[in-house]
Amino acid sequence: MVLVLALTAIAPLAAARPAAAQGPQLRSSSLLVVDEGASSVLLSRNATTPTAIASITKLMTALVVLEGGQSLEETLAIAADDRAHARGTPSRLAPGVRLTRADLLHLALMSSENRAAHALARNYPGGVAACVAAMNRKAAALGMRHTHFDDPTGLSSANLSTPEDLARLVNAAARNAVIREYSTDPGHTVRVGRQLLEFRNTDSLVRDPDWDIVVQKTGFTNDAGRCLVLKANVDGRALVIVLLDSFGKYSRFADARRIRKWLAAQAAVARPQGVPAVMVSAGR
Repeated sequence: MVLVLALTAIAPLAAARPAAAQGPQLRSSSLLVVDEGASSVLLSRNATTPTAIASITKLMTALVVLEGGQSLEETLAIAADDRAHARGTPSRLAPGVRLTRADLLHLALMSSENRAAHALARNYPGGVAACVAAMNRKAAALGMRHTHFDDPTGLSSANLSTPEDLARLVNAAARNAVIREYSTDPGHTVRVGRQLLEFRNTDSLVRDPDWDIVVQKTGFTNDAGRCLVLKANVDGRALVIVLLDSFGKYSRFADARRIRKWLAAQAAVARPQGVPAVMVSAGR
């Protein structure tokens, strides 16, 4: 039985399938894998269930800030309010540090810098509240019907979305050249006073030469667990992968690799030309 479903109309999966049709054993509680070229869902689990998304939020923050049209070369200062709203998370950006809007976007997307993200929203026309309102309007415009943003960093557990909605966000982010570049950069160095501070990407896959990643974002809070979203070119296929609430520090990246290995095995199985892979529910 072959199931090919468009992202806009994901149907419930069958409760039971033959063992041969089961997907890879993944450790993410909610997930979605979409083959964009074939408009087909390859793997799905809890794809329409809202859950906390942590710093995946920053993709929307960046999208709204960039669409705001403010100069990327404008210098902004980290304020005490940025530290207060990112309390409990490590940061090397002390109040008073001055960086360009471009550098703040770079650090927010690449190394998930919470103070950078909050400073971007604070300097958005109308401030943080206006930025968050714009994020929710953008979500509605993208058809993200089960998504709500409460803050621009993702530290709020009230930032909720679904794998299906986040696939739409990933595609929107992938259309922005700045987000593509900054989110996939392995590292970035900024000057703070007389110091050069080097930041690294929180996604280890961007340093793996076997992966051709178009856009990505990681996230973590206690409520959301370990999260990863990305769009990548894998063996000639444009794939969107959403992994939420993954158990274990490295399991989200291992899940992405397991998905890729499973897809390669699927492709190696002889089948009539033009028949896509069977969509299955990802196993435990």
